[in-house]
Amino acid sequence: MKVKKSSGAAAAAAAARTEEELGRKALIGPDDVLGLQRVTSDYLCTPEENVYKIDFTRFKIRDMESGTVLFEITKPAASDNCDRALLCAFPEREHSEKKDIDPNAGRFVRYQFTPAFLRLRQVGATVEFTVGDKPINNFRMIERHYFRDQLLKSFDFEFGFCIPSSKNTCEHIYEFPQLSEDLIREMILHPYETQSDSFYFVDNKLVMHNKADYSYSGGP
Repeated sequence: MKVKKSSGAAAAAAAARTEEELGRKALIGPDDVLGLQRVTSDYLCTPEENVYKIDFTRFKIRDMESGTVLFEITKPAASDNCDRALLCAFPEREHSEKKDIDPNAGRFVRYQFTPAFLRLRQVGATVEFTVGDKPINNFRMIERHYFRDQLLKSFDFEFGFCIPSSKNTCEHIYEFPQLSEDLIREMILHPYETQSDSFYFVDNKLVMHNKADYSYSGGP
């Protein structure tokens, strides 16, 4: 599949937007999220807007230089009609016996890495996903990473066309920015204050939004 790396120029050219402004829009496009200056406090679309039934089933992160696998997880088979795992990573909470399950539970991921992760230059993220019975044109992901209110990096990838009822696999290459020693120290000392928004678009319309936070302290 075709991979599109992030473009700093495109992100810089996008007009500044606030989460409140986007919340009032009927249709949210790529330029809208590229204008966000901080991580969102809420989701910009509902799970029901994923009308293409995009379902991420496997996720692997590896260091491109050494080939070392840093993180890998496969989505377990769904049970009791409970799908709690988008973005190929799953909440740490136990499955609730309640009938009323938080619809956003599967849209948030918490990662735990060691401090060495912050010094990696290039990481490959392999993702496997299935789609429903609708063809998908121009499938695109924009992922924006922040520490507190500072934008660290904006990644921009294209998945291309996906045929109906297909299983797809691709690897996106993340080229990390070089961080200052002071910033690395702050990110290690303040776990989960590094956060990201992952926005997924089909034909330039937002259809999925996932969130994550990160610890680099090497433990919970």
